[in-house]
Formats: sequence, structure tokens, C-alpha cells
Amino acid sequence: MGGILMGFLLVFFALGVPIAVAMGLASGLAIWWNEGAPLTVLVQRSFTSIDSFPLMAIPFFILAGVLMEFGGISKRLINLANALTGHFSGGLGIVTVVTSMFFAAISGSSAATTAALGSILIPAMIARGYHKNFTGAIQASAGELGVIIPPSIPMILYGVSTETSIGKMFMAGIIPGILIGLSLILTVYAIAKMRGYAKETRKSGRELWQSFREAFWALLMPVIILGGIYGGVFTPTEAAGVAVVYALLIGAFVYKEIRFKHLYTILSQSTITTSVIMFIIASAGLFGWILTREGIPQLVAKFFIGVSESPVVFLILVNIFLLIVGMFMETGASIIILAPLLTPVAVQLGIDPVHFGIIMIVNLALGMCTPPLGVNLFISCQIAGIRLEQITRGMMPFYLVLLIDLALISFFPSISMWITQFVE
Repeated sequence: MGGILMGFLLVFFALGVPIAVAMGLASGLAIWWNEGAPLTVLVQRSFTSIDSFPLMAIPFFILAGVLMEFGGISKRLINLANALTGHFSGGLGIVTVVTSMFFAAISGSSAATTAALGSILIPAMIARGYHKNFTGAIQASAGELGVIIPPSIPMILYGVSTETSIGKMFMAGIIPGILIGLSLILTVYAIAKMRGYAKETRKSGRELWQSFREAFWALLMPVIILGGIYGGVFTPTEAAGVAVVYALLIGAFVYKEIRFKHLYTILSQSTITTSVIMFIIASAGLFGWILTREGIPQLVAKFFIGVSESPVVFLILVNIFLLIVGMFMETGASIIILAPLLTPVAVQLGIDPVHFGIIMIVNLALGMCTPPLGVNLFISCQIAGIRLEQITRGMMPFYLVLLIDLALISFFPSISMWITQFVE
């Protein structure tokens, strides 16, 4: 049954069938092929995959992200970042990374971060004389911070799939996210310095204070969300609901940019995005159930342990494997399918599941910036008006830096784990 499942899946991939549909069809055909297995199990297992309280955080965080976009929160974060760092070489590029870090601490989505900020910053960088390949590469690579700096939708999926504390996952993502953000800032600065890109005008103390004051309510949002989770006031799912209410109140009554006429567009965008993600989760859950039923996790464990019982060798092999997977599969589906297979092996080799989860997410986040299916690349290409091969050339120095970051996070567990000691 496992062989039939994988065979159909590869055929559907070759035909260009969307990932969620391919996994669902392959699972259904594998069950039908196996005589005696009732097809009602398709519905039962698909529903069970999404019947989870922690997964309720996903539609709430998606809705909060759309509300922030319409409510003017992203615009004010950009103004603050520009006031802080715009006067350095490559100032607008640095602003892109800094704003992505701010936005990531609210949205939980890489694509949302790339789209919401790129629509403003990519045209601004091009107008300042930045090369289009470079502008698209900056936003695509900075956008991956949306799933690394908490809150993060992939972290929720990993926690649900492996029964790992989502609160600890959120905490473990803070330092890796800052590390990646700082490394991207240095990369942008170095390239801009070599190419002689213009700096922005240094803001006066008064202008800086004005930018901070306007962005204050936006900056308070991650403090409330993460502070409430780590302080034990509410769960990550409840925090997502709080984020929606907060974003709506600030956008409608403080910044006064959300109008009643916007609500239909906001809700429809959120519903479509949520439906796509939940469809993937349901199909991937069914697919993963068949793999587990056929004993595939045990075969995977035997393979890796048969190669070597060294945690270092295991992490090298897994990172190479995930880099390849990330190029061809959506991040959420990859986590739901692979996390239950790989995490038990990692634990058996003495690797903390929280640390391994961060490695998986950082690795798969890189897949959002790699062809042929990197969603951040396509969003940035569309905004910048360039082709995939053009932005890929611009991404080369960023790929090197992100791979170095991945290696540091993989082989120095304290980068992820040090801060988790403060969470039970």
C-alpha cells in the first residue's frame, strides 16, 4: 500500500497536480486499491487531521495579518524602520529586513510578510536606483522571517504533529530569527556599499520620536501576544484570537484606516488563504496516516540509524534532504508529513524535539526562497516585474548567508534552546 501511495503521488506530481490534491488523490487510490479498506476512512482521517484546538490559531493569525495590512500597521512599521536604519548604506534594503522582523512578530506567515511589505518597499527601492534582482532578493529572503520569528504557523503545525510544546517552539524561534535578520542586514549593507547605492536622509530626533509614536500601537501587538503566551495568560490559540481583536480595534478606531466596506475583502482573503492551508493539512494528515499504518516511520528510522548513529551525521543528512524537499513541497505539508517520521529518530539520537523543530522550520523556510516552487520568489518577482531566473541570480549571496545560518542553528543547539529554559 505504501508503494502504491508513493507511486501515485509521483505520477500526480509529474502531471503538475497541486500538492494538496495530489496527496488526497494518491491516498484515496491507495486505500481503494487495498481491498477491504472502506473509503469512509478518507473522510474520517481527513477530518481528524484538522479537528484540533491548536490549529484554530491558523485562521486567526491569517485574519490578523490581513487586518494589519488594511489597518495601516505595516505602513507605520516601515516608517519606523526607515527612521531607525534608513540612513545607512542600502538603507531601504535594511529597512526591508527590519520591517520584516517587526511584521514577522505579528503575522506568522512568510507569504503574508513578503506580499504586505514587498508591495510598498520593492517599488520604493527600484525608484531609488536599486537593481530589480537585488530588491526582489532582499524581500524574498527577509520574508522567510515570517515563519521563524514567533508567532509562526509552521511552528503550530510542528507542535500539533509531534505533540511538542508550541510555547517552547515560539520561544526557541526568537534568537534564530534575530540571527538570520542580522545576517541579512549585514549582507544588504555590504552589497549596497560595494554598489554605491544611495542612503536615505538621517531623521532628526523629533522625526524619530514621531515615527515611534505612530508605530507604538503596532509594536505593542507582539508584546501582548507573546507576553500573554509566555506569561501563562492565554494559549497560542487564544493569543491568535486576541491578535484579531487587537488588530481590528487599532486599525478601525486608532489608525482609522479600516472601514466597514473593507470587511468583505478582509474576510474573503482570510477565508481563501485558510481554506488552502486547511485543505493541505487534511490531505497531508490522511497521507501521513497511511505512511504510519504501513510502518514507513520505522523504515526511515532504520535507514538513518543504519547509515550512522552520530547525531551530527543525521543532521547533515536531514538538512540535505529537507533542502531538496523544500524546493518542491509546500512548507505546511512537508512538516505534517515529515515531522512525525523524522522527530522520533532525532529524539532517539539525543536531539531535543524543540531544537529539531527549529531546524526543520528554518530549513523549509529557505525552500520558500528557492526555485522552482518558492512562494516568496514568485511574489517578489510579480511585484518587481522580473523573471524567476533573474531573481535567482540576485539571491545567490543570500543563499550562502542563509545556509551558514542554518548550519549554526543546527550544530549549536544553545542558539535555539538557551531561551527555552525560561518556559515550562
